[in-house]
Amino acid sequence: MQTPLVSVICLCYNHARFVEEAIQSVLNQTYKNIQIIVVDDASTDDSVAVIRDVITRSGRTDIQFLPLGQNTGNCRAFNQGLLLAKGEYIIDLATDDYIVPDRIQRQVEFFLSLDESYGVVFSDAMYINEDGKFLYNHFEELLRKRLVYTIPRGDVFKDILTTYFISSPTMMIRKNVLDELKGYDEQLAYEDFDFWVRSSRKYKYNYQDSKLTVVRKSARSMSTGWYRVGDKQLHSTYLVCRKAQKLVRTQSETNALASRARYELRQSVLSENFYEGKLFLSLLKELKTLSLRDRFLALMLALKLPLTPVRNLYNIIRFK
Repeated sequence: MQTPLVSVICLCYNHARFVEEAIQSVLNQTYKNIQIIVVDDASTDDSVAVIRDVITRSGRTDIQFLPLGQNTGNCRAFNQGLLLAKGEYIIDLATDDYIVPDRIQRQVEFFLSLDESYGVVFSDAMYINEDGKFLYNHFEELLRKRLVYTIPRGDVFKDILTTYFISSPTMMIRKNVLDELKGYDEQLAYEDFDFWVRSSRKYKYNYQDSKLTVVRKSARSMSTGWYRVGDKQLHSTYLVCRKAQKLVRTQSETNALASRARYELRQSVLSENFYEGKLFLSLLKELKTLSLRDRFLALMLALKLPLTPVRNLYNIIRFK
């Protein structure tokens, strides 16, 4: 089997409790042609000391450690690591997660079975809490909540716009894809939706039906901040939707983008993010897909109703 170099960029921010397990999971891979790059985004806990100790005890002199002097956020921190990456394939690994011992070997083998039109492969994942207790499997949970019925493969651009189905930590990416995109957009509060939209416009995705990554859900996880008042991630979602507006090619893709904008409008109204609500409403108007329900939401937006408790109750009933 060919053994192309794989660069694993390990991103740490206040993961002192977990970073050793994450780095060790990379060191323990059955696949050996790996470049390990650890970036600490100015942690305020003992992460840097733990990282230095893990590297020293590993006996590996080729691990590259980049402790940043100030906190820059995930996108910029990743891009700093990407500048050092030499591999044909890239893994973006948050250091509160970890990977199973044969993940890289299996993903490389999978990539080698695909042609150059495929830029990203992804897999299933197991989710745990801060104490390591199992919570759920990624796709089983999506199916249980009826958020997906099948797993999209190939040209997934339209699916990306309407459906959350990829567990970002499971991705392996061709480096040339990231190079072409110039890495993550550093103006955004989070990276994955933007990366999915921009990369899937040109490259295909494929799914590997194996649980190769363990993802940790905690009170500090970015996903726990979705749709709180003043949510910066929501504004980033709007900015990505504007990028997607320039990339859509067909009416069905335009309809998919409208569906996403409509969903975000509803969430903006219900979470009292009124400024973003106005932005998504303006996007729907430009897409010429304003429905009667959208007009009702526009009225609720104008009234600035305090609906956060209603949204919270709905989510408890819908996803219990």
